Amino acid sequence: MPEPNLPPAQPDSLENSSAWPLADAAPAAENTAVAGLTHLTGLAHLAHLTAEAPAVRRAWARGLFRRYERPPLAPGWRYALAGGLFLLTLLTTWLAGVAMVRSGPDLLAFDVLSLPAGARRLQLTLGLLYAGPFLGVLAVHELGHYFVARYHRVRTSLPIFLPMPLGLGTFGAVIRIKDRILSRQVFFDIGLAGPLAGLLVAVPLLAWAFHTLPDPAEYVLVTTRGLAQYPLSEFTLARPLLYQLLEYLFADPHRLPPPNQLLRYPLLVAGELSLFFTALNLLPIGQLDGGHILYGLLGPRRAGRLSALFFVSFIFYAGLGLFSTRSGWQTWAYGAPAYALYLGLVCWRLLPRPSWGLAVGALIWAGQVAVASVWPAALGQPGWLVFGLLLGRLAGIYHPSAPDERPLSVGRRVLGWALVGLFLLCFTPGPFIGLP
Repeated sequence: MPEPNLPPAQPDSLENSSAWPLADAAPAAENTAVAGLTHLTGLAHLAHLTAEAPAVRRAWARGLFRRYERPPLAPGWRYALAGGLFLLTLLTTWLAGVAMVRSGPDLLAFDVLSLPAGARRLQLTLGLLYAGPFLGVLAVHELGHYFVARYHRVRTSLPIFLPMPLGLGTFGAVIRIKDRILSRQVFFDIGLAGPLAGLLVAVPLLAWAFHTLPDPAEYVLVTTRGLAQYPLSEFTLARPLLYQLLEYLFADPHRLPPPNQLLRYPLLVAGELSLFFTALNLLPIGQLDGGHILYGLLGPRRAGRLSALFFVSFIFYAGLGLFSTRSGWQTWAYGAPAYALYLGLVCWRLLPRPSWGLAVGALIWAGQVAVASVWPAALGQPGWLVFGLLLGRLAGIYHPSAPDERPLSVGRRVLGWALVGLFLLCFTPGPFIGLP
């Protein structure tokens, strides 16, 4: 804001009155009175501007800057929104669990309410045995972020659950950080707290599910007899390394269900999906939990390079098998323009210059075509392309730097690398695999 324009200082006529002729004494006295009055008026004007400076400057700032963020909701509305989304997600996940135990992931089973009482009670109980533990692990995960952020005096939103009208019944849950994080250590602590808290619940849940497995014949012929009318799923659980380890340690080999029956064991499904969602959050890319941990362990430079490498590998795997030299002309004619646009969108910000990012996208596509042409059985997971778009355009590929870049303590580094190892034990390309 420009400084206020003040009237120029007037000379003190009383000090110089001897220089004026005696005949000008009266005009000089009058000029002296006028000058003094003007000087006092200027001082009053300056005091007035000084008193109003904060308000004036705020008004001036509001004229220069536009607020792009909506004002926060009142506390009551925030609690109502978080609670309402949780209840809606509980409903969608419950009905998704009913569909899961019938024939695998599908549209929500709203028709369960029209079934006879016995069948309705059985299917709703099995659906709740899936939804309750699964959402419980997600809630503990997000609350781990929430409470550690509050410990570090970082404002966050309440956990927001995201319902989905098919499949698993939910996209997961998120919290929103409302303050800028100023420390590499705080980034690390908040990022690590969620997966660690979730695993501390998911691992005992899965161990308990294996330890309490029922007799397979009794479970099929008696407990779930009402599901006999539904065809068995064409999918089964992917069984990551940690799942297999817990199965080996806690399960009775004679009680293990066959692969085509696994999805009718809701506790096993909930436990395996908890491991999958934890691994998904631990992907070392951008501002995912794994990106926070990688940034804390390695610092901005090395973490940024590895994050970009993991992102490129992620996109390469997701689109593998979509195009090859064996693909028909229809695939290339209708699919190639859309896929080229997709690669341009996700790779646009990968490197400092957009042209470099587009070149990387072209190399990804060429590599995918080459691998799929040589090894036709090499297939990725096209569903990951949506998640890659969210990372590339919204969440970001690179982790922001913090003003305080001091390295982590030894204890934090040990815990961080332990979480990296757990990521490898929990990760699978997808939660389900097709049966032969």
